[in-house]
Amino acid sequence: MSLEQNKALDYQWYERINAHDLEGALALVSPDFVDHENPTAPGGLEGLRRFFTMQLAAFPDMHATMLDQFAEGDKVVHRIQVEGTHQGTLMGIPPTGKRVKFTLIDIIRVAEGKMAEHWGETDIMGLMQQLGVVPPPSSR
Repeated sequence: MSLEQNKALDYQWYERINAHDLEGALALVSPDFVDHENPTAPGGLEGLRRFFTMQLAAFPDMHATMLDQFAEGDKVVHRIQVEGTHQGTLMGIPPTGKRVKFTLIDIIRVAEGKMAEHWGETDIMGLMQQLGVVPPPSSR
C-alpha cells in the first residue's frame, strides 16, 4: 500500500471509533494484530474489542480528533486528542461525570491493507488527574 493509503486506513479507524462502529473499526485490523502498548492486557482483536468496549462505555460521547499524522514505509504515526464525559466505569473507577481531554501518540504498522501492529503512549496521568483519582502537581 502507498503512504497515502496507509494514512487513510489509520484515519478510517478513528472515523469508525468516533461513530461507535467498533465492528467496522475491527474490520480494519489484521487477525494477527499485536499491541505493544499494554503487554499485560489480552492481545489481538479480542484485546482491542475489550478495550474499546470499556472506553466507549466509560465515555459514551467520546470523540477523537487527529491533530497530526505522518507515514513512512509501512508505519503511520498520529497524535490524537480525545474528549469525553466520564459516564461509565473506567478501569474500576466509577463514573465521575467529569469532562476530560487527553492526548495520545500511536505508531501503527500496516501489512496487507490492515493494521497489524501498534505501539502507543497515552497521557494516562493527565486523564487520572482530570478524573480526580490522582492529585494534580502541587504549585510550590
